[in-house]
Amino acid sequence: MGKVYFVGAGPGDPELMTLKGLRVLRRADLVIYPGSLTPREAVEEWAPDAELVDSYGRSLEELVELMVEAAREGKTVVRLVSGDPFIYSSVYEQVRELERAGVEYEIVPGVSSVNAAAAALGEELTKPGVSQTVILTRPAGRTGKPKGESLRELARHGCTMVIFLGVRYLEDIVESLLEGGYSEDTPVAVVYKVSTPEEKIVRGTLADIVEKVKEEGIDRTALIIVGDVLREEGERSHLYSKEYARSVRR
Repeated sequence: MGKVYFVGAGPGDPELMTLKGLRVLRRADLVIYPGSLTPREAVEEWAPDAELVDSYGRSLEELVELMVEAAREGKTVVRLVSGDPFIYSSVYEQVRELERAGVEYEIVPGVSSVNAAAAALGEELTKPGVSQTVILTRPAGRTGKPKGESLRELARHGCTMVIFLGVRYLEDIVESLLEGGYSEDTPVAVVYKVSTPEEKIVRGTLADIVEKVKEEGIDRTALIIVGDVLREEGERSHLYSKEYARSVRR
């Protein structure tokens, strides 16, 4: 019996693949990759000897059948997942089916677009005295949202918010955030295709970000980051203070 690996492919830059993920890819017999988000050229470089299958347009049942069949033939299978497998992916659904089929699997974390976007902005998403909490969320969409997790309700916390899969609904998102308690002058950054050659960064506030994003023609593949951490310097961390150094370090 072979094994299936779910590997985070990172946010777009091929060099942001983890070393562990690359080692698995190097010995893969079959790689199923998201062609709409991960370039085939990158996959060919990562897994030069593997059979490549684009998952675009295929159903969950088709993908699971491919993985199970290959594993039962003793093959090493890699299911590439854009970004990190633990944030807005369908890994759980696929893992559940593999367990039912008795197929062994392992999940290899990847670099999330959250990390890449913060790096591109040159910002920390948490700053002392400004925000020590980050909320990762998305608009309700077709799957809906659990009670208490609407953008309006989450906005009441006033902390840093990172919104996935929502740029096409930006106008509604801004309205919900304002109703929830953010002010119009709250800073916002929209990061398009982060870490790729097509990357764009649009900065603004809740008062003007909608128009700015429209002018850039961005309506997909972008992350929305909201919060005063994009503006405020914040207090100095105690991590490198002299007192902390004396009590913790030699």
